[in-house]
Amino acid sequence: MARFFIEVPHEAEPGACIRAVKAFLTTGSHFLTNADWGCYDGDHKAWLVLDLDSKKEALSVIPPGFKSQAKIVQLNKFTMEDLDTMRRHHQAQA
Repeated sequence: MARFFIEVPHEAEPGACIRAVKAFLTTGSHFLTNADWGCYDGDHKAWLVLDLDSKKEALSVIPPGFKSQAKIVQLNKFTMEDLDTMRRHHQAQA
């Protein structure tokens, strides 16, 4: 399994915050009911870190009205032994 960081923004108005939180809480998904929110600090987003099989699966967790704005990033941890592999990966993308 891979680990994904998911960021889901919404509009910066009280009604939008309430709709977004309600959409997450009423899905019944334990993933979404454990989202962290930045609304009270003026950052109108939900954040999740999930262990899933793919970005496609990560996208499927997000409520339909929020999928197009969601940002999904696969997270990785590295060791010193990974540096050569990382170098080759970046060279292949250049």
